[in-house]
Amino acid sequence: MQSSLTPFRVAVIGGGPAGLMAAQTLAQGGVQVDVYDAMASVGRKFLLAGRSGMNITHAEEYAGFVTRYGASAEPLRPMLDDFGPQAVRDWVHGLGLETFVGTSGRVFPTDMKAAPLLRAWVHRLRESGVQFHMRHRWLGWQDDALRFSTEDSERQVHADAVILALGGASWARLGSDGAWMPLLAARGVEVSPLVPANCGFDVNWSEYFSSRHAGEPLMTVAVIARDAQGKEMRKQGQFVVTQGGIEGSLIYALSAALRDQIAAEGSTTIWLDLLPDLSAERVADEVSRPRGARSMSTHLQSRLGIKGVKAGLLRECLSKEQFADEAQLAQAIKRLPVRLERVRPIDEAISSAGGVCWSALEGTMLKAAPGVFVAGEMVDWEAPTGGYLLTACFAGGVAAARDVLAWLTPR
Repeated sequence: MQSSLTPFRVAVIGGGPAGLMAAQTLAQGGVQVDVYDAMASVGRKFLLAGRSGMNITHAEEYAGFVTRYGASAEPLRPMLDDFGPQAVRDWVHGLGLETFVGTSGRVFPTDMKAAPLLRAWVHRLRESGVQFHMRHRWLGWQDDALRFSTEDSERQVHADAVILALGGASWARLGSDGAWMPLLAARGVEVSPLVPANCGFDVNWSEYFSSRHAGEPLMTVAVIARDAQGKEMRKQGQFVVTQGGIEGSLIYALSAALRDQIAAEGSTTIWLDLLPDLSAERVADEVSRPRGARSMSTHLQSRLGIKGVKAGLLRECLSKEQFADEAQLAQAIKRLPVRLERVRPIDEAISSAGGVCWSALEGTMLKAAPGVFVAGEMVDWEAPTGGYLLTACFAGGVAAARDVLAWLTPR
């Protein structure tokens, strides 16, 4: 394949995980690869995501792993079968870095950092002949040529095939701004609006509550919410109270259903189990124990360890009468309603959903634009945090590159 494909030149637009993995796979296939990115360097969002620990993939059993992609599990599965969690770890090891599995099943490089991984990766890509063109913002097409704006002019580029890996619309300052949406729509590509994923939500906290508890984590709680069919689902973990709402890993895991409910109904309600390790009977028993001259707040702290933000939530969400009623208070500790008013803006989200519809694709190639392929978060899928997002981006980059190579071979 090396010799037969040597004359071909492929443009990869977007220097994030999907684009770089596509470039690597293309270079291995023997074509000349040019990576174009609007930023001054590649992998900006990748680096920021790794600041708190580079969660590269997840060690969950594979049958369960695939289900994390919800409605998109079926179209993504062939890509994940081809380049899944173990392949991601093997790739990291091939760059000279080791990985380990954390207690939650998340997989990290041993030093927990993204920068050494990205440096080794880009070095390997340069060695394989990949050329990088920074500060090139894609503007669409001029006839058959790709249009780019650069620092001092506009440039047109011809390529035998194109992979678009431009990301979604979260963290726009790092390059993923969704500006490609109208460009593809004008080309006749079916696209779905970009919406926040793995996002926070607004709650109308009182000034009293937010001034005292914003930034405090809720540890070891469970959230009960409704899924798309209206059935209750329950997840346990932790999240953070913000000045105007809630965010964090437990909320992100439920955010797709909550976002869609708000879009359909204007708002939605979740219920908090503040003591998920205790039964409702045990909580009711402790609340109803004689407390003498002690206040109810002191009683709750003494008998159930409820204090700080958990105590604040009970005061915030219950009326004085409900808080004073032992039966209603005990019930609220196990099922405290919190109304979510709005989804936080997409630019604050960890990722986005929407983009190029699966029905617009033949494999990874745009039906409306033969020779143009897409990869990564541009496609309409979403996944929770925990390594699932990155794994699918890597897998999508590999799939798009292999589709390009197969498309070029007969030519």
